[in-house]
Amino acid sequence: MLTNLFRRPSAPFVATLLAPLTIALAGCGAPPQGIKIDGSSTVYPISEAVAEKYSNENPGARVTVGFSGTGGGMKKFIAGEIDICDASRGMKQSEADACAQASVGFIELTVAFDGLAVITNPENDWCDCLTVEQLASIWRPDSPVNKWNELDPAWPDEEIKLYGPGTDSGTFDYFTEVIVGESKSSRPDYTASEDDNVLVTGISEDKYALGYFGFAYYIENKEKLKLLSVDDGDGNCVKPTIETVMANTYKPLSRPLFVYVRNSTLARPEGKKFVQYYLDNAADMATVVGYVPVSEDIVAQNLESFNGATSGE
Repeated sequence: MLTNLFRRPSAPFVATLLAPLTIALAGCGAPPQGIKIDGSSTVYPISEAVAEKYSNENPGARVTVGFSGTGGGMKKFIAGEIDICDASRGMKQSEADACAQASVGFIELTVAFDGLAVITNPENDWCDCLTVEQLASIWRPDSPVNKWNELDPAWPDEEIKLYGPGTDSGTFDYFTEVIVGESKSSRPDYTASEDDNVLVTGISEDKYALGYFGFAYYIENKEKLKLLSVDDGDGNCVKPTIETVMANTYKPLSRPLFVYVRNSTLARPEGKKFVQYYLDNAADMATVVGYVPVSEDIVAQNLESFNGATSGE
């Protein structure tokens, strides 16, 4: 069963991750500007998959899907440059205040759940599980840890080459909050990129590498990477899977994924139609790209928010 859940279209997906994607999308009579989506590279695969399916069924209008990180997407969302912001964390109060100041009304929709994957090179035969304390000791701003044997004397006397998301990434925000204890608090001396494929390449080519990114990118590249377990705090080493993320037993690195939609977009016929389609297909597309679908309760909450915004309530 899980094998089918993790089966994803590989070649088109990898190719489109290398640059922002413009896809022809639905809607008779849609205005030339179409629909613009940007933000989290983690949520990007879901939005891209929904857009591709929509385009196949409804040739006509356009949607542009990009990934500049959650923070970068929020800046564009507030400035009115995009219709939908993909986000791998909730909107910050400062961003909500900026929206209010700019008179930007919006709705928040939870589209999937994800587990952050802690990754090493496949040649790493000494480490299979790390504790939260070990991860914190590696990643905190004043970390004295530079070599593997500083975590465990039995491990190699070799420098740990670190890879992770850039500072505009919601994945960076979430990881630093739950591991280090403060959002955006991280050592700076690591290879950072908003493009998770850069991280995959770096880790896959460096025997002593260690990094983190969204679980779906591990699934897409699992032949080139080694997935570590994380101690749940009770001495149990747990790997992220659809089952452990859904059951919240992969702790503390499981999280919800969001899209934020401008009310002005929902007021346009093609905007309302696309967002309705997104909600109708989010569960299937989340599964296709390796994420965990939301519960029926969250589906109901999403529909309530959508119906409230589109009915003028």
